[in-house]
Amino acid sequence: MDEKQLLMIPGPTMVPQSILLAGAGPMINHRGPEFKAALDECTAGLKRVFQTSGDVYILTSSGTGGLEAAVVNMLSPGDLVLSISIGVFGDRFATIAETYGAKVEKLDFPMGSAADPEKIRKRLAEDAKKQIKAVFITQNETSTGVMNDLSKIGPIVGEHGALLLVDGISSLVAMDCQMDKWRLDVVVAGSQKAFMIPPGLSFVAVGERAAAAMKQAKMPRFYFDLAQAQRYLVQGQTPWTPAVPQVFQLREGLRLLEKEGLRNCFARHARFARATREGVKALGLTLLAEESCASNAVTSVRNPEGIDGAAFRKQMREKYGVVLAGGQGVLKDAIFRIGHLGYVGEADIIATLALIGLCLKELGLKVDPAAGASAAIRALGS
Repeated sequence: MDEKQLLMIPGPTMVPQSILLAGAGPMINHRGPEFKAALDECTAGLKRVFQTSGDVYILTSSGTGGLEAAVVNMLSPGDLVLSISIGVFGDRFATIAETYGAKVEKLDFPMGSAADPEKIRKRLAEDAKKQIKAVFITQNETSTGVMNDLSKIGPIVGEHGALLLVDGISSLVAMDCQMDKWRLDVVVAGSQKAFMIPPGLSFVAVGERAAAAMKQAKMPRFYFDLAQAQRYLVQGQTPWTPAVPQVFQLREGLRLLEKEGLRNCFARHARFARATREGVKALGLTLLAEESCASNAVTSVRNPEGIDGAAFRKQMREKYGVVLAGGQGVLKDAIFRIGHLGYVGEADIIATLALIGLCLKELGLKVDPAAGASAAIRALGS
């Protein structure tokens, strides 16, 4: 029998049994009435999740494909973009735009901290001629475990008039994202994060201003042409062959979410994130992110001095069956990350922290191995 694994990474995440089974049915005609009913239900459910009255497109791609779709459908070669980055995925958004010929100006903030809304306001105020056509930002930077405050940043960008394109791949469902109220023009999410379904789908929500910009955009596109997606969506279809099983899994995932309630889901993620951070601190470990902007989806922890991060994660995986994520980019050998989004429960948090403590002690760190789990239990009970 295959060894069980506790998948505590920020995606792909663990999948509930009912969602797994939803993708195990017989294959159907993706141009037939059964698929149309599923696509219509999923589209309506996603609008509620994105908190938007705009269009939402379901694409068969990874989250990165959704980001590419956002870029090529909104911009033309030569357009000036202000890319706000607090980590690896903020940089990726900028790279996609550069690849398609946009002029990208970076506004970087230190890893472990959030973007400063006032610095964004200052830079946009300097753009008197309105040359900046779009602003890119990540709501939840998975590489550092930091959340940006879009409730403040959205209105600032809206006052300038640039489009605000948001990478919400690891934030949607795990934290509040009021697309229309916060004046977010495009928001991208992915199936394999807090939505609790396997990888393979991305979701692109398009607001009213972005829909108008699509008609003027000149970047080349074919597979990710959202105008094509719109023409087919009104027929209950997708322009290209979709990942049919994942659409049915998405429908089940949205039903589970409706049952829990969106606000309850946000609260659950916030509660688990706090318990994880309290457990990490009780073990004497250092958090990367400032707690004022710490993510509700993933916690980044500095590798303790004298402990090889790769060896620690290997022992956690091979001996205890707990899969943790390493760092990325310049943080590759500096941190490990604990995912606590999607189908994660209290027992998973407690077990993970207990085994982290035990593993670190075995590797020679002077630590009370039960301290992390005990702190998490207290936090969960408060």
